[in-house]
Amino acid sequence: MNVTNNHGSIDSLAISPLNKGLGAFQQPVTAAEIKALNWNLLREDLSLPTAVLYEERMNHNLQWMQQFVSEYGVKLAPHGKTTMAPKLFARQLAGGAWGITLATAHQTKVAYQHGVRRVIMANQLVGKQNMAIIADLLADQSFEFCCLVDSADGVDQLGAFFQARKQQLHVLLELGPDGGRTGIRNPQQQAAVLEALARWPDNIVLAGVEVYEGVLKEEADIRGFLQHAVACTKQLAKDGRFAARTGGAAARPVILTGAGSAWYDVVAEEFAKTEIGLPLDVVLRPGCYLTHDVGIYRAAQAQIQTRNPIARKMRTELQPALQLWAYVQSIPEANKAIIALGKRDAAFDAGLPLPAAHYRPGNPAPDTTPAHWQLTGMMDQHAYLQIKEDDDIKVGDMIGFDISHPCLTFDKWRQIAVVNPQHQVIDVIQTFF
Repeated sequence: MNVTNNHGSIDSLAISPLNKGLGAFQQPVTAAEIKALNWNLLREDLSLPTAVLYEERMNHNLQWMQQFVSEYGVKLAPHGKTTMAPKLFARQLAGGAWGITLATAHQTKVAYQHGVRRVIMANQLVGKQNMAIIADLLADQSFEFCCLVDSADGVDQLGAFFQARKQQLHVLLELGPDGGRTGIRNPQQQAAVLEALARWPDNIVLAGVEVYEGVLKEEADIRGFLQHAVACTKQLAKDGRFAARTGGAAARPVILTGAGSAWYDVVAEEFAKTEIGLPLDVVLRPGCYLTHDVGIYRAAQAQIQTRNPIARKMRTELQPALQLWAYVQSIPEANKAIIALGKRDAAFDAGLPLPAAHYRPGNPAPDTTPAHWQLTGMMDQHAYLQIKEDDDIKVGDMIGFDISHPCLTFDKWRQIAVVNPQHQVIDVIQTFF
């Protein structure tokens, strides 16, 4: 998909030679020009440490999730904060995604500048400059946007700003569980927000209802929370709170949205059959499925494969598509190797990277790593790999690591090579954190 931005094709964006993880080139180049350089990871054409994305696995994951949401008849707006990579946004949209979810005004601007024209900002829009960013984007009539509200003060601040700009902003009523994050907790708070919305009928339009269920840990609690959201949406529709969205050329369906990357199947089950007497888009927002991982999201996906009949019927699973490669740089002790990889390169909040592949330059192909190899700690640029005295490991060997939590790994890389099964670099994606 050749997605354009305000300055041309995403593929035409200049890739800087000053960022880490790529091969040698002296001047900024395009992704197409890098592909022509014929780099190969195993031939040591890239400067390690490097992050790579596996093309076939990403394609599998994209198709898997799109099939899953299609089975439920719901829509997909993957959370773009995971990757902040417009080229991956374009791939998700081309694969059938309804829109892109984002978390901040800045992220929304990045997505817009690279061709995204439908955004759920799953967060409150607070502050003059953040409002101004969105107001400027809304000058484009083709741009569909909504953000969250959970307080009367927030609504009034938005109302005053967008009234002064003579613009209309669509918002979602955010519901939140006790002890959770943002979101309305009780009927009194909800009534205050609805009263505030009524004060700005020409400028702040209630577009639907939003939840984030991931702050809860037990399935029963999550289902109860989701059922509350469905009941709330039905009551709002009955009370005519969505009336401004029922007629006219600009009318759009009401939105009911939830789902992070761990409980999207439960959200689909609870939301998919909702009827409110108005056109309704049920939108799921998982972000980590495209690259997946071998840590927190592999564990979550294993539960989905067990509990969800659609996932079981599909007979395939999401695959880890993001990997970090680094050199063995020192073996100072018989049971310890030092790897040139650290906290500047990989997420460590949800478990340390896991060694998965071992390659000695010049060999035909990588081997799997011994089961006893594991990282025991990381510093800024170093990682401690536990080994055994008689292991076949040398300085200069390359180790491929799987990761846990792709969000915090992506934001450590401005450019990531995409490779095929032969480890040939076939593309480069850029991130905008």
